[in-house]
Amino acid sequence: MEFSKRLELFGPEIFAALNDRKVALEAEGRTLYNLSVGTPDFPTPPHIKQALVEAAAKDENWKYSLRDLPELLDAVCGYYVRRFGVEGLARENVMSFAGSQDGIGHLGLALCNDGDTVLLPDPCYPVFMTGARLGGAQPWFYKLTKENRFLPDVSSIPAEVAKKAKFMLVSLPANPVGSVGTPELYREIVDFCRTNDIFLVHDNAYSDIIFDGVKGGSIFNIPGAREVAVEFFSLSKSFNVTGARISFLVGRPDVVAACKKLRTQIDFGMFLPIQYAAIAALTGPLDMVQRQCADYQARRDALCGGLRSIGWDVPDSHGSMFVWAPLPEGRTDSMAFCMELIDKAGVICTPGASFGPSGEGYVRFALTLPVERIAQAVQAIADSGLIH
Repeated sequence: MEFSKRLELFGPEIFAALNDRKVALEAEGRTLYNLSVGTPDFPTPPHIKQALVEAAAKDENWKYSLRDLPELLDAVCGYYVRRFGVEGLARENVMSFAGSQDGIGHLGLALCNDGDTVLLPDPCYPVFMTGARLGGAQPWFYKLTKENRFLPDVSSIPAEVAKKAKFMLVSLPANPVGSVGTPELYREIVDFCRTNDIFLVHDNAYSDIIFDGVKGGSIFNIPGAREVAVEFFSLSKSFNVTGARISFLVGRPDVVAACKKLRTQIDFGMFLPIQYAAIAALTGPLDMVQRQCADYQARRDALCGGLRSIGWDVPDSHGSMFVWAPLPEGRTDSMAFCMELIDKAGVICTPGASFGPSGEGYVRFALTLPVERIAQAVQAIADSGLIH
């Protein structure tokens, strides 16, 4: 059978290859330290679980939802006021997605025509490339460089590229590189998009995981952003509900309407008990989110500081739940190094090559183990002899 040529747009599934090796080593009884996939290990708050359980006990909630509950849309608008100080959002500005990955993966189908140019960060999370290519668009990668602290630099985008770009995707705090934007940088990006008639898509999955006293915000804190932008806002990392797949597209109503139209063709809406769990998260207490951020920072310190102490010069991440580590001196192949790290130290991370053309030369660690286990992982790396 000849399969769709669309499958040729995508490279090999790196996480699957790593998981196969992980399963094999577990079968041998090896001790492993899994710092690859960004799935929080913190508990889901009890009030969120209780809301889901109560809703699931009602027969009427097991039918197709067909729409986002008005109470859910209102809860998102209210959360934006409470958490970000963004007022004036209405139900028409919001829709749910089954996770930001689902939303970004389908975005190109709603916004792009064949041959359109879209601006993507490099390195970036792989679904950014997937969403553009599924929509028939051609990615143009703007580089996130060490010299610029892995932040977008709109001045590096040639005028002729900016003139033909359909949309620009920005992710801050950034996965995988851990960089964090400032209001001044957001202002530059919004002004650049307004000047060049480029639509702006902001991935805001990690606004609650920012370190060293910096507070995360929304793209809509910037004047003028509402005219040119939408934002993907996720509950997954803030409230530890990754498996429930709860995300929202927030912003310009015409773009939200276009994505809703596409979605009606491929699913019947978010499971109602999950919608009620999302309402509980959005309207409930936030103190645990703040405490959790402090715990992530302690993990960052244990990993980055620990690796530096054994001779691996890994800079501190500024935000997200990831650490972007340059390969140790003398290494050039990130996938080969990851496999060697698993075999010799039992530590699982993700090769930078899976995050775009500029990702080679790095690996990504996820801060998904307690401080004590991270310290053991660092010691395992030291004992492996891989770091000189």
